[in-house]
Amino acid sequence: MDLFGNTSKIRRLQGTRRIILFLALWCIAPFLSAQDTLPASKTARYNDPYITWTGQYPALTGKHNRKTTGTGFADLVFGKEESAQITKPVALVARSADTLWVLDQGNGVIFRIRQKKSEITHFRNKQYKSFASLVSICSIPGNRMLFTESYLNKVFVLTPGQKTLTELNDSLALNRPTGIAWSPATGEIWVVETNAHRIAVLDASGKLLRTIGQRGTGPGEFNFPTSIWIDNSGKVYVVDAMNFRIQMFTKEGQPAGMFGKIGDATGYFARPKGIATDSHGNIYIADALFNTVQIFDQSGRFLYNFGTQGQGEGEFWMPAGIYIDGHDNIYVADTYNSRIQIFHNNYGGEQ
Repeated sequence: MDLFGNTSKIRRLQGTRRIILFLALWCIAPFLSAQDTLPASKTARYNDPYITWTGQYPALTGKHNRKTTGTGFADLVFGKEESAQITKPVALVARSADTLWVLDQGNGVIFRIRQKKSEITHFRNKQYKSFASLVSICSIPGNRMLFTESYLNKVFVLTPGQKTLTELNDSLALNRPTGIAWSPATGEIWVVETNAHRIAVLDASGKLLRTIGQRGTGPGEFNFPTSIWIDNSGKVYVVDAMNFRIQMFTKEGQPAGMFGKIGDATGYFARPKGIATDSHGNIYIADALFNTVQIFDQSGRFLYNFGTQGQGEGEFWMPAGIYIDGHDNIYVADTYNSRIQIFHNNYGGEQ
């Protein structure tokens, strides 16, 4: 049985844009109002049978306002004190059931969202008071987190308990680091080097162990890769952005499959951004231009999608980062709506 039931119920996405339009919008989309984005076929709302909306930060107001599990308080953990509101979230990680860490590219700072605490705290670093290009964040052992700064070509280590921020390896030379992930199977750190069209694999200290890939269209080759996710088994998933596909690798770095192509229907990609997997092994990709999250099985077969353009529950405006915790709670950085939306996967049957 498919994770999301009878796929014959899924209608194709509507729209007739040509391929050249996708390539043009890829470059200019951040500067547009996103009024011509593609509507999703079977949009999940808070009462969807498979994906339910459970909340957001900041909370909805007016007629949409209701008590949810997704409201909370933001701590400005690092950055300028006056930057107290999330403006352009691009990536996030859930450290616990009630604590999220969010990279806000608009303010160039890092927020901590805590659902059960009402105080706002902050601390600063004398050298780095804000960042020009925050991209990706991941959790590592020792209650620490790593995040990439593509303008500075650096990976930073954030240790919240000690209120410290350091470079992972100040001698490490990277070329536009974007996606970052830690492998629980090997203890390695995988960093996407977008402009080098490759993956840098590091040890725990940030020492370069090897690189994977070069520019191209074959297996194990990339064309401006961006996001990366590593599941509990060590399997690696990479958004090969300008090849409009997802590539998978073994924990050793050997190609293990790929799927996707450019197009204007479900199962195709326009501007793939964040990637994550759930407890069933299904693959979730946030597509900023489609304003939706598409879900695929391990063979690359399209299963389902949720989200459409808008500002209400379950609606997006150029979503970017996505994170799925061990309880199949789905967190989406709804970038141009300046919020984090939280969903839950309700499926409980057999695959």
